[in-house]
Amino acid sequence: MIRPIPEACVSIRQMRHEDLAHVSDIERRSYDFPWSHGVFRDCLLAGYQCVVLERNGELAGYGILSVAAGEAHILNLCIEPAYRSCGYGERLLDEILFRARTSSVREIFLEVRPSNANAIALYKKKGFHQVANRPAYYQSRRGREDAAVLSKKLTTDD
Repeated sequence: MIRPIPEACVSIRQMRHEDLAHVSDIERRSYDFPWSHGVFRDCLLAGYQCVVLERNGELAGYGILSVAAGEAHILNLCIEPAYRSCGYGERLLDEILFRARTSSVREIFLEVRPSNANAIALYKKKGFHQVANRPAYYQSRRGREDAAVLSKKLTTDD
């Protein structure tokens, strides 16, 4: 169940270099095996579509989209733990899907941990379906965890 979004000014904008420290902090609070500051920096330098969600001027989430050859790949989508279940993840995902469509992408992919039930529910709500499984893809505290590969066909009608 999604909690109602508290009265707040919410906006999404391009990630900037000066956001990287805060993005890295959110990542570390969110995952046992987080991306490094350098990975985020490299995504910016590579020209990936990197966006942040701000709530009342404070970074509350981010997303990273890679686009190539008519396909897109959501590399990372994360909301600050304190702001989860407020609808911000859906709002950020909608922005990423919009950006993929405007880049003439026909299909979008992502990997997600099968143990991440909230993320899977959001992706399924948005029309993603599982197309593959990547064995031992993620590090976990118990060794390795598979990744569910999800896909969605994009049309201008979405």
